[in-house]
Amino acid sequence: MTRRFLWAALVLIALGACSPEKPKFNSIDITGADYAKGFTLTDHNGQSRSLSDFKDKVVVVFFGYTQCPDVCPTSMAELAEIKRLLASDGDKLQGVFVTVDPARDTTELLKAYMTNFDPSFMAFTPTTAQLAAVAKDYKIYYKRVEGKTPTSYSMDHSAGSYVYDTRGQLRLYSRYGMGAKPLAQDIQTLLQTKP
Repeated sequence: MTRRFLWAALVLIALGACSPEKPKFNSIDITGADYAKGFTLTDHNGQSRSLSDFKDKVVVVFFGYTQCPDVCPTSMAELAEIKRLLASDGDKLQGVFVTVDPARDTTELLKAYMTNFDPSFMAFTPTTAQLAAVAKDYKIYYKRVEGKTPTSYSMDHSAGSYVYDTRGQLRLYSRYGMGAKPLAQDIQTLLQTKP
């Protein structure tokens, strides 16, 4: 009996040594999640695009709106900083911004907004119905908050980012305020991890 137990323990140790070590991330590892599987929406150039169009790149998806006073510009500026921190791997990062304010965020406005951060970043404008469906799939919150005039409203919304690996698989959820360096490390880890 003792010999069988010892043999079984040795087999388990040997199997554990053969299995690859799981990468460690600063962001929340959501590999294998059954939501946020992607979308097809109109980009800021008026083209219908999908996340699968960015294969071979790490894709970071953020939901926001152009008139957001703080969270959105901070997140997009951090993403531009991450691209700089990645140095020669910077071209393997694709920033994606999905507006939660399609009524005001025209394709022209979104294009100008992306150019302020990085001209390679893409913005997407869903219809009202598409936004509801994408928000449900991504488990994000958004709500119009009325202002003093009909056009001065703001939008409450979720502030984290979803990160996809180079094969288009959802891997990470990055909380707002984490900072550029920790997410840059996570993206570098994804770029170095073998599929």
